[in-house]
Amino acid sequence: MFLKKQDPAALPASPGSQAERRRVASSGTFSVFGPDVTIHGNVEASVDLHVDGSVIGDIACASLVQGEGSRIEGEVKAQSARLAGTVEGRIDAVELVILKTARILGDVSYETLTIEQGAQVNGRFAPHGANLAAGNAQVDVAPLPGADSDQMLLPN
Repeated sequence: MFLKKQDPAALPASPGSQAERRRVASSGTFSVFGPDVTIHGNVEASVDLHVDGSVIGDIACASLVQGEGSRIEGEVKAQSARLAGTVEGRIDAVELVILKTARILGDVSYETLTIEQGAQVNGRFAPHGANLAAGNAQVDVAPLPGADSDQMLLPN
């Protein structure tokens, strides 16, 4: 009749990295656009944002997590972004992770960048402070220390 409330620490781990779950839990507030949601217009969020649907417009937020089947058509500006869907537009993030299911069509500006093997990116990369208008940025690619061989880190 009455259910005992479970301790969140006792629950099985859900998909996603532990760091991602800690960040969402520590901030206390986040917004989710489900797979059935399509937003036409710009989105500005002071909280973490999780997009599983479609956004046709620019996104500016502290932290963005993009689901595998989602689509963003516009510029993305975030302190932290973890992309798994399709993005058509410029991306500017301090910490950027592009997962193997991601499809990026646009220029990318970053401080730290991780790209999983299998991700598709059609655009130019430049660390913050570099000029993308000057042409393709030249970057060295090296395996992440202690990571799987399919993860690479582009230094800034």
